[in-house]
Amino acid sequence: MPRDGDARGPGRRGRRGAVPCQGRGPKLRSGLGGDLKVRSAVLSGLVLCSLIGARPHSAEPLTLRVLTYNIHHAEGRDGRVDLPRIAEVIRSAQPDLVALQEVDRGTARAGGVDQLSELARMLGMHAEFGKTIDLQGGAYGVAIISRWPLTGSDNHTLPSSPDYEPRTALTVRFRAGESGPWLSFTSTHLDNSRDADEKLGQARHLSEVLTQDDAEPAILAGDFNARPGSDALQTIETRWTNALPDDLPPGASGPPAATAVAPPAPGAGVPEPSRPPQQRRGPRGDFVLFRPADHWRVLESRSIDDNVASDHRPVLTVLEWIEGG
Repeated sequence: MPRDGDARGPGRRGRRGAVPCQGRGPKLRSGLGGDLKVRSAVLSGLVLCSLIGARPHSAEPLTLRVLTYNIHHAEGRDGRVDLPRIAEVIRSAQPDLVALQEVDRGTARAGGVDQLSELARMLGMHAEFGKTIDLQGGAYGVAIISRWPLTGSDNHTLPSSPDYEPRTALTVRFRAGESGPWLSFTSTHLDNSRDADEKLGQARHLSEVLTQDDAEPAILAGDFNARPGSDALQTIETRWTNALPDDLPPGASGPPAATAVAPPAPGAGVPEPSRPPQQRRGPRGDFVLFRPADHWRVLESRSIDDNVASDHRPVLTVLEWIEGG
């Protein structure tokens, strides 16, 4: 089994450069007039080739497909623990980055399987684990898988009372491609009790730890166990932009159909990024956030239509990087 970060992910597809001038040259003819015509044709062809080769190529904008998924140790709503099924759900979204929650490594309930290493192997991606607790002879926590190599990690312990399950946030750094920006990516899982103060304390700590350098491009994703408009989520949103802030209204159940999202009033919190006119709202509790707001454009944010493989639906957000935004 591969170790964390050892799974070799697929590299970026090579982009084709200028197509060299090929094919047969002009047919030579005898005589001075023929030689002059040949030389003129060859010279014109060389000039044309040099102009084509020198034409600058417009760089494709960098887009990141970010998935957050609470996999419930691969136990589906049908009671089956089926890790390949989880891998297929992830693969269907074609993500670049995945924030995972409730991942088991070597626990009895997972049959002793290192779920993260197996997912990394099945998906051909790099991986990092953030342990939350020891469990059933193994470990349980959050994780990250990435198409790009990961250069370092920090597993932040969030404040929690002895009466509740410990919580963590795993942060990694990576470079998005050979010439892309350096980014940080965090996967977290906040308290799921009804104790609002417990969750608020974790949100405050998370916001303080992750925003010491506001200028660094960063993405935060996970299961926040918080409704839109809750104190915990609003605390995080003072420093981060939610890719889908108008998730579900309080008291609603299940993801509503696609609907237009009206932008909030100018000047409220972080700057408002560009958004598509239509977005499908995701399930409450699972979010993708980013900063700085003016460096990202939200192209898409929606839940994946699978409610069997886990007790959560994964949420996919597609972000476009704005250089010098």
